[in-house]
Parts: sequence; C-alpha cells; structure tokens
Amino acid sequence: MDSSQNSKKWSISALIPENHPRKESLVIREKIVEGVEEGYVAPQGLIAHGRGECFDYLFGEKTQHFAIEAIRASVALLLLAKYPVISVNGNMAALVPREIVELAREVNAKIEVNLFYRTPERERAIEKILKESGAQEVLGVGEDASATIPELFSERRRVSPRGILIADVVLLALEDGDRTEALVKMGKKVIAIDLNPLSRTARSASITIVDNIIRSFPLLIKYAKEMKKLRKEELEETLKKYDNKAVLSSSLKFLSQRLSEISL
Repeated sequence: MDSSQNSKKWSISALIPENHPRKESLVIREKIVEGVEEGYVAPQGLIAHGRGECFDYLFGEKTQHFAIEAIRASVALLLLAKYPVISVNGNMAALVPREIVELAREVNAKIEVNLFYRTPERERAIEKILKESGAQEVLGVGEDASATIPELFSERRRVSPRGILIADVVLLALEDGDRTEALVKMGKKVIAIDLNPLSRTARSASITIVDNIIRSFPLLIKYAKEMKKLRKEELEETLKKYDNKAVLSSSLKFLSQRLSEISL
C-alpha cells in the first residue's frame, strides 16, 4: 500500500469525531471502500453493503432475539457437522476476516473463497487477507476451485472438491439466492447471514441469521465456545426446536412494528 493510501486512511479516521452517532457505520463503510480500492471487493459489493445497511437501520442496528435464536441453532449445526465449510466473499473478507478464522477454528470448519465476480487476483487477495488473519489453509483459490455445483451457471458454481463440494454444512453471508438454492438441492444444510429476510437466500437457507455480520460473527464465536461443552443430545435438541420459518416471521413482524413506531 502506497503512502497516499495510508494518508487517506488516516485522514478519514481523523475526520470522524468519536461522538459521531454514525461513526461505527461510517468506519465499516470505509472498510468496504478500501476493499474495492485494493481489488478484493467487487464494486457491486458496495451496493450489497448499502442494501444491508438500510435493513440494519430498520432493525435498530442491534442483534435482535430472533437472530440470537438462529445463531444458537447455527452453532449447534456447525458443532454436529461432519464437514462444515465457511464460504467467504470479498465483503466478508473486508469486514470480519479474523472472526472467520476464529470461528473456523472453534467449530473445526474449512474456509473457502467463493465469488460471483471471480478473478484470480481477487481470489489471491482474499486468501492473503485470511492467512494474514491466521488461517492455515484457504480453499477455492486457483486450480483448487476445480469442481462445480450442478444447475448453477455463474462463477459461484466453481468450488473446491476438498471443501464446499463435500461439505454437509455451509455457512455463507451476503449471498445470491441461486447458489443457496443449489446447495440445498445437493442435500447440504446452509446457514445464511442475511439482513434481508425477504431474499431468496434467507428463505431458502436451513438457518437464517437476520443480522449484520459484524455482530453475528463475534456472537457465533461466543456461543461456539460455550456450546462446545454441551452433550451431543443437547445440541440435537437445540436444532430440533429451531424453526426457520418462525424466525423469519418474527423478523418481519419486528420490521412491521418498528416501521409503525417510526411513522407515528
């Protein structure tokens, strides 16, 4: 990174007062912008982030009770999985790289790069970020993405034969609905982190965490550390009680109530 980029980062941070009500949101937004400038976030990732940010406003920029329920079920599923994989795109690498690595370590999951706008440069850049964050191995880079997901025609179809192809559980975020639907058709359990409860991803996933990844990943790590101590039967009971349709319904009811309150 050249001196002008370092100067830009410093000046932006200095421009935002500590008591600015939108400071955290602005800093997060800047991480996505930096990812675009450094080449590992696609420009379209800015649009995806803005759409999620809009929903986050409506959720009060807090992790709500329905998200906690989904997070606990997700941890149970990851801990019970035989071969879990965390799928990583550019936005995730920009916002929660260390958390991705820590969660993977806690639940013994593989980490795999999977991109809609796939280029060798973006793959390698994301791999570098994850390894700098502590990852020992990153799948789905270069020739390793040699397998394909049936009935999927975008670059997301390319997966590692050592990762997503053989996974029984896949955790993904900020996703397009096509791949989520395709993975479910393959018989995989899919955990989706998606602030839009109306998206195809949210409605197709096995478990949907309706929350911002910057909050949900730390919570996934927290609950993973706690729930690793539970017996297998207790984890299975957590999953048995979980109802994704009910969770999505709760999120929509929350949105409706909040909109009513705001409009008064």
